Amino acid sequence: MTFDDRFLNGFGVLAAVVRNGNFAAAGKSLNMSQSGVSRAIARLEARLGARLLERTTRTVTLSEEGRRLYEQIVPLLSGLEEAAASVATSKDAVRGTLRVNMDPFIAQLMLGPQLSRFLKRFPGLKLELIARDRLGDLVAEGFDLAIRFGEPRPSTLVARKLLNTRVVTVASPAYLKKAGRPNHPSELKEGHHRMIDFRDPETGRAYEWAFRQGRKEVEISSNAQLLLSDVATLHAVCLAGYGIAQLLELGIESLIENGRLEVIFPDWLDERFPLYALHPSRHYLPPKTRAFLDFVIATVKSPT
Repeated sequence: MTFDDRFLNGFGVLAAVVRNGNFAAAGKSLNMSQSGVSRAIARLEARLGARLLERTTRTVTLSEEGRRLYEQIVPLLSGLEEAAASVATSKDAVRGTLRVNMDPFIAQLMLGPQLSRFLKRFPGLKLELIARDRLGDLVAEGFDLAIRFGEPRPSTLVARKLLNTRVVTVASPAYLKKAGRPNHPSELKEGHHRMIDFRDPETGRAYEWAFRQGRKEVEISSNAQLLLSDVATLHAVCLAGYGIAQLLELGIESLIENGRLEVIFPDWLDERFPLYALHPSRHYLPPKTRAFLDFVIATVKSPT
């Protein structure tokens, strides 16, 4: 099979449709008409003899053949972008649109001055930061990068562990003064304390309360009256003195240091929760993706 310009351009058009979710938005990003995008995809499908996109009146999604092709062309397109960028200055090389799928908690940590400084450093970059509970389909939805908590499921994505943060059991001084301080995790089973459950977005159920001390492990099903799905609300309710919560140490260090939250069971702090970066390319990491990933690493290591 020979390659002409229109055939090669078809790959870029396909990638734009996946990133943008429909033909109209892809055309706008490529400065093409919607009909031009449609013709380019049709030519590519005819040349390959396979249907690459499933079309409805409202959505455009990758077919199985389209997914396999897209997963192979993403690193190639990224490599071309990186090669072109290598002849430019490092500042100008970080440009284009970067779509990031991010855990809402990390997105909150990076709002404000940190994110502002990053965008000012790279004025040629357009950042689409999508904060949501679940990863979804990184490839089909056209994301360049994901930053997610928890062990990733087996997939073709490249997974890089950024850190492990401790899970700490905390309460406000006001709550502990009123309800008393439990001395062992097993006391929480007795029902004398108000516990705040947090929803696992993957299962829709509350996370199990886990406590580890070396090889010792205690797990508790709290069946709490209150189940939350938003970290900011969880922090606020705990700070207000409602009850006991299990929080990630990342991001609440200052609350512990200034005494607004107190760590319960300081000898049971071996439970860890990982933070991963996920991306589809196994061969190339474009400058825009690498720059943002470096920013994430620096931010989570020093969130304040």
